[in-house]
Amino acid sequence: MNLQGKTAIVTGASSGIGAAFSQALITKGATVYGLARSEDKLQRIRDEFGSSFIPVKMDITNHKAIESWVDKTFSGDQSPDVLVNNAGLGYFGNVDELSVEEWDTMINTNLSGTFYLTRQIVPLMKEYDPVCHIINIASIAGKLGNPQISGYNASKFGVSGFSEALFKELRYDGIKVTCLYPGSIATNFFDNAERGAHSNMMQPEDMATVLTNVLETPDNFLISDMTMRPLNPKRPEDE
Repeated sequence: MNLQGKTAIVTGASSGIGAAFSQALITKGATVYGLARSEDKLQRIRDEFGSSFIPVKMDITNHKAIESWVDKTFSGDQSPDVLVNNAGLGYFGNVDELSVEEWDTMINTNLSGTFYLTRQIVPLMKEYDPVCHIINIASIAGKLGNPQISGYNASKFGVSGFSEALFKELRYDGIKVTCLYPGSIATNFFDNAERGAHSNMMQPEDMATVLTNVLETPDNFLISDMTMRPLNPKRPEDE
Protein backbone atom coordinates (compact mmCIF):
# COMPACT_ATOMS: atom_id res chain seq x y z
CA MET A 1 0.00 0.00 0.00
CA ASN A 2 1.18 3.48 -0.86
CA LEU A 3 0.24 5.47 2.25
CA GLN A 4 0.21 8.83 0.46
CA GLY A 5 -3.34 10.18 0.61
CA LYS A 6 -4.67 7.26 2.63
CA THR A 7 -6.94 7.52 5.67
CA ALA A 8 -6.10 5.72 8.91
CA ILE A 9 -7.71 5.24 12.31
CA VAL A 10 -5.40 4.74 15.28
CA THR A 11 -6.78 4.01 18.74
CA GLY A 12 -4.83 4.89 21.85
CA ALA A 13 -3.30 7.70 19.80
CA SER A 14 -2.59 10.20 22.57
CA SER A 15 0.68 8.69 23.82
CA GLY A 16 3.20 5.87 23.51
CA ILE A 17 3.19 3.73 20.39
CA GLY A 18 -0.20 5.12 19.32
CA ALA A 19 1.30 8.60 19.01
CA ALA A 20 4.37 7.15 17.26
CA PHE A 21 2.14 5.23 14.83
CA SER A 22 0.19 8.39 14.06
CA GLN A 23 3.32 10.42 13.40
CA ALA A 24 4.82 7.76 11.13
CA LEU A 25 1.62 7.48 9.09
CA ILE A 26 1.37 11.25 8.71
CA THR A 27 5.01 11.43 7.63
CA LYS A 28 4.14 8.93 4.89
CA GLY A 29 1.33 11.21 3.69
CA ALA A 30 -1.71 9.71 5.42
CA THR A 31 -4.49 11.45 7.32
CA VAL A 32 -4.97 9.98 10.79
CA TYR A 33 -8.07 9.95 12.97
CA GLY A 34 -6.53 9.58 16.41
CA LEU A 35 -8.86 8.13 19.05
CA ALA A 36 -8.26 8.39 22.77
CA ARG A 37 -10.07 9.38 25.96
CA SER A 38 -7.95 12.44 26.77
CA GLU A 39 -8.99 15.47 24.74
CA ASP A 40 -6.11 17.56 26.10
CA LYS A 41 -3.47 15.03 25.08
CA LEU A 42 -5.04 14.63 21.65
CA GLN A 43 -5.00 18.38 21.12
CA ARG A 44 -1.31 18.52 22.01
CA ILE A 45 -0.64 15.79 19.46
CA ARG A 46 -2.54 17.77 16.83
CA ASP A 47 -0.54 20.91 17.68
CA GLU A 48 2.63 18.91 17.11
CA PHE A 49 1.64 16.84 14.07
CA GLY A 50 -0.58 19.36 12.25
CA SER A 51 -3.89 19.19 10.45
CA SER A 52 -3.31 15.66 9.11
CA PHE A 53 -4.00 14.46 12.66
CA ILE A 54 -7.72 14.62 13.47
CA PRO A 55 -8.32 14.18 17.22
CA VAL A 56 -11.36 12.14 18.27
CA LYS A 57 -12.23 11.92 21.94
CA MET A 58 -13.53 8.37 22.30
CA ASP A 59 -13.87 5.65 24.90
CA ILE A 60 -13.61 2.52 22.77
CA THR A 61 -15.47 0.49 25.39
CA ASN A 62 -18.61 2.48 24.50
CA HIS A 63 -19.92 0.64 21.45
CA LYS A 64 -22.82 3.04 20.90
CA ALA A 65 -20.45 6.03 20.78
CA ILE A 66 -18.27 4.17 18.26
CA GLU A 67 -21.27 3.35 16.08
CA SER A 68 -22.41 6.97 16.12
CA TRP A 69 -18.95 8.34 15.25
CA VAL A 70 -18.37 5.88 12.40
CA ASP A 71 -21.82 6.60 10.92
CA LYS A 72 -21.17 10.36 11.01
CA THR A 73 -17.61 10.20 9.71
CA PHE A 74 -17.52 7.53 7.00
CA SER A 75 -19.70 6.13 4.23
CA GLY A 76 -19.46 3.56 1.46
CA ASP A 77 -17.36 5.84 -0.75
CA GLN A 78 -15.35 7.29 2.16
CA SER A 79 -13.79 4.40 4.01
CA PRO A 80 -10.64 4.27 6.11
CA ASP A 81 -7.83 2.41 4.37
CA VAL A 82 -6.11 1.45 7.62
CA LEU A 83 -7.37 0.57 11.09
CA VAL A 84 -4.82 0.20 13.89
CA ASN A 85 -6.42 -1.27 17.02
CA ASN A 86 -3.75 -0.18 19.47
CA ALA A 87 -5.53 1.02 22.63
CA GLY A 88 -4.77 -1.17 25.61
CA LEU A 89 -3.80 -1.25 29.26
CA GLY A 90 -2.67 -3.70 31.91
CA TYR A 91 -2.88 -4.23 35.64
CA PHE A 92 -0.28 -6.26 37.50
CA GLY A 93 -0.99 -8.60 40.40
CA ASN A 94 -1.67 -12.16 41.46
CA VAL A 95 -5.03 -13.53 40.37
CA ASP A 96 -6.39 -13.46 43.93
CA GLU A 97 -5.37 -9.79 44.21
CA LEU A 98 -6.80 -8.67 40.86
CA SER A 99 -10.11 -6.88 41.30
CA VAL A 100 -13.18 -7.57 39.18
CA GLU A 101 -13.06 -3.94 38.04
CA GLU A 102 -9.46 -4.31 36.84
CA TRP A 103 -10.29 -7.54 35.01
CA ASP A 104 -13.33 -5.99 33.33
CA THR A 105 -11.38 -2.89 32.32
CA MET A 106 -8.66 -4.95 30.61
CA ILE A 107 -11.11 -7.22 28.79
CA ASN A 108 -13.36 -4.33 27.76
CA THR A 109 -10.53 -2.12 26.52
CA ASN A 110 -8.05 -4.60 25.07
CA LEU A 111 -10.47 -7.10 23.54
CA SER A 112 -14.04 -5.83 23.36
CA GLY A 113 -12.96 -2.36 22.22
CA THR A 114 -11.06 -3.95 19.34
CA PHE A 115 -14.20 -5.85 18.35
CA TYR A 116 -16.52 -2.84 18.70
CA LEU A 117 -14.54 -0.69 16.27
CA THR A 118 -13.59 -3.47 13.86
CA ARG A 119 -17.19 -4.60 13.39
CA GLN A 120 -18.14 -1.07 12.31
CA ILE A 121 -15.19 -0.55 9.95
CA VAL A 122 -15.20 -3.92 8.17
CA PRO A 123 -18.46 -3.31 6.20
CA LEU A 124 -17.01 -0.04 4.89
CA MET A 125 -13.77 -1.73 3.86
CA LYS A 126 -15.69 -4.50 2.10
CA GLU A 127 -17.41 -1.91 -0.10
CA TYR A 128 -14.12 -0.15 -0.84
CA ASP A 129 -12.15 -1.17 -3.95
CA PRO A 130 -8.53 -0.68 -2.82
CA VAL A 131 -6.94 -3.26 -0.53
CA CYS A 132 -7.37 -2.20 3.10
CA HIS A 133 -5.48 -3.24 6.21
CA ILE A 134 -6.41 -3.89 9.85
CA ILE A 135 -3.55 -4.13 12.34
CA ASN A 136 -4.23 -5.38 15.85
CA ILE A 137 -1.65 -4.76 18.54
CA ALA A 138 -1.49 -7.77 20.82
CA SER A 139 1.61 -8.43 22.92
CA ILE A 140 4.12 -11.16 23.59
CA ALA A 141 1.68 -11.70 26.48
CA GLY A 142 -0.76 -12.92 23.82
CA LYS A 143 1.54 -15.88 23.17
CA LEU A 144 3.05 -16.61 26.57
CA GLY A 145 1.41 -16.63 29.99
CA ASN A 146 3.30 -15.28 32.98
CA PRO A 147 2.56 -14.80 36.69
CA GLN A 148 0.89 -11.56 37.80
CA ILE A 149 -0.46 -10.65 34.36
CA SER A 150 -3.22 -13.27 34.02
CA GLY A 151 -5.90 -10.74 33.09
CA TYR A 152 -3.66 -9.02 30.58
CA ASN A 153 -2.68 -12.43 29.18
CA ALA A 154 -6.34 -13.37 28.77
CA SER A 155 -7.19 -10.17 26.92
CA LYS A 156 -4.19 -10.38 24.57
CA PHE A 157 -4.66 -14.11 23.89
CA GLY A 158 -8.17 -13.03 22.89
CA VAL A 159 -6.81 -10.42 20.48
CA SER A 160 -4.57 -13.11 18.99
CA GLY A 161 -7.43 -15.52 18.36
CA PHE A 162 -9.69 -12.76 17.07
CA SER A 163 -6.99 -11.63 14.65
CA GLU A 164 -6.32 -15.10 13.24
CA ALA A 165 -10.01 -15.74 12.66
CA LEU A 166 -10.44 -12.28 11.13
CA PHE A 167 -7.54 -12.74 8.72
CA LYS A 168 -9.10 -15.96 7.39
CA GLU A 169 -12.55 -14.37 7.25
CA LEU A 170 -11.56 -11.23 5.33
CA ARG A 171 -8.66 -12.20 3.06
CA TYR A 172 -10.92 -12.74 0.01
CA ASP A 173 -12.58 -9.36 0.57
CA GLY A 174 -9.30 -7.57 -0.09
CA ILE A 175 -8.76 -6.78 3.60
CA LYS A 176 -5.44 -7.66 5.19
CA VAL A 177 -5.31 -8.46 8.90
CA THR A 178 -2.03 -8.42 10.81
CA CYS A 179 -1.46 -9.07 14.51
CA LEU A 180 1.71 -7.62 16.06
CA TYR A 181 3.18 -9.19 19.20
CA PRO A 182 5.65 -6.73 20.75
CA GLY A 183 7.73 -7.43 23.80
CA SER A 184 8.62 -4.67 26.23
CA ILE A 185 8.42 -1.12 24.87
CA ALA A 186 9.62 1.98 26.71
CA THR A 187 6.23 3.60 27.38
CA ASN A 188 4.15 4.51 30.44
CA PHE A 189 2.61 1.01 30.36
CA PHE A 190 5.16 0.00 33.00
CA ASP A 191 4.46 2.91 35.36
CA ASN A 192 2.53 0.64 37.71
CA ALA A 193 4.94 -2.28 37.52
CA GLU A 194 7.58 -3.05 40.13
CA ARG A 195 10.29 -2.04 37.73
CA GLY A 196 9.52 0.68 35.20
CA ALA A 197 10.56 1.27 31.61
CA HIS A 198 14.26 1.40 30.75
CA SER A 199 16.50 2.12 27.77
CA ASN A 200 17.00 -1.53 26.74
CA MET A 201 13.31 -1.84 25.91
CA MET A 202 12.16 -1.31 22.33
CA GLN A 203 11.36 2.28 21.38
CA PRO A 204 7.95 3.47 20.09
CA GLU A 205 9.56 4.95 16.97
CA ASP A 206 11.03 1.56 16.05
CA MET A 207 7.62 -0.06 16.44
CA ALA A 208 6.19 2.62 14.14
CA THR A 209 8.78 1.77 11.49
CA VAL A 210 7.68 -1.87 11.64
CA LEU A 211 4.05 -0.79 11.28
CA THR A 212 4.66 1.26 8.13
CA ASN A 213 6.84 -1.49 6.64
CA VAL A 214 4.01 -4.00 7.12
CA LEU A 215 1.48 -1.61 5.60
CA GLU A 216 3.65 -0.84 2.58
CA THR A 217 3.92 -4.44 1.38
CA PRO A 218 2.44 -5.25 -2.06
CA ASP A 219 -1.32 -5.80 -2.17
CA ASN A 220 -1.11 -9.58 -2.52
CA PHE A 221 1.56 -9.94 0.18
CA LEU A 222 0.35 -10.47 3.73
CA ILE A 223 2.27 -10.59 6.98
CA SER A 224 -0.41 -12.10 9.19
CA ASP A 225 1.55 -11.94 12.45
CA MET A 226 4.91 -10.71 13.70
CA THR A 227 6.71 -11.00 17.03
CA MET A 228 9.21 -8.34 18.13
CA ARG A 229 11.51 -8.45 21.16
CA PRO A 230 14.45 -6.49 22.53
CA LEU A 231 17.65 -8.36 21.72
CA ASN A 232 18.89 -7.65 25.24
CA PRO A 233 15.92 -7.13 27.58
CA LYS A 234 17.92 -6.56 30.77
CA ARG A 235 17.95 -3.24 32.56
CA PRO A 236 21.28 -1.48 31.81
CA GLU A 237 22.31 -1.56 35.47
CA ASP A 238 21.73 -5.33 35.60
CA GLU A 239 23.98 -6.19 32.66
